[in-house]
Amino acid sequence: MTRQRLSLGQWGEDQAVRYLQGLGMKIVERNFRTPVGEIDIIARHRKTLVFVEVKTRRSAAFGTPQEAVGAFKQRQILRTAQWYLAQGHGRGLQPRFDVVAVRPAADTAAIEHIPDAFGA
Repeated sequence: MTRQRLSLGQWGEDQAVRYLQGLGMKIVERNFRTPVGEIDIIARHRKTLVFVEVKTRRSAAFGTPQEAVGAFKQRQILRTAQWYLAQGHGRGLQPRFDVVAVRPAADTAAIEHIPDAFGA
């Protein structure tokens, strides 16, 4: 992956964090890695543990950002979330899987939040 793409991805995740915090979510983890995969953001919102996949794209030339979260990626996120929960994290919280799509727009970011984008 090129440095430019990594930089864009990091920028998108930073935008998503600010957006989620603005909704009242508390960020618990960022870039949580396990032997089975990675979750970009894990947040808590009231009694919900939110596993968030962030996709950032400069344009929709190759599809929208959220279209990049296909069946394979969803399974990987689910396995990683199961691993996280099996470690004793998030007890008593209801898990939810969200997608945050980010695109640069003028001097800001265009963000589309898809709560409960997919499930177990």
